[in-house]
Amino acid sequence: MLTNASLGIVVCGDQEAAFEKHVSFLLQDCSAAIENLLLAAHGLGLGACWVGVHPSLESIRRVRELLKIPETIVPVAVIAVGQPGEALPARTRFNQDYVHLETW
Repeated sequence: MLTNASLGIVVCGDQEAAFEKHVSFLLQDCSAAIENLLLAAHGLGLGACWVGVHPSLESIRRVRELLKIPETIVPVAVIAVGQPGEALPARTRFNQDYVHLETW
């Protein structure tokens, strides 16, 4: 889908700037930013899709090489953005079996 997208956004995190330099915190921060980006695109009537890069070492290597990204910067995902190719009905994946109240 990226080859046909109007825009591709590579979301990266700086491991040196991450809280306590933990990649786990970096991934949480980038994931929150990605979700906000997806919601904003939807709000503008655009289509957007999260294409994972991390933790695939080969995908990380290829993105780093293509964009000349330094080693301390972790490419987390690429977001394809463009005009939606189709209008799908709303759906949910909600499953009450996964909801636990006060105890597991």
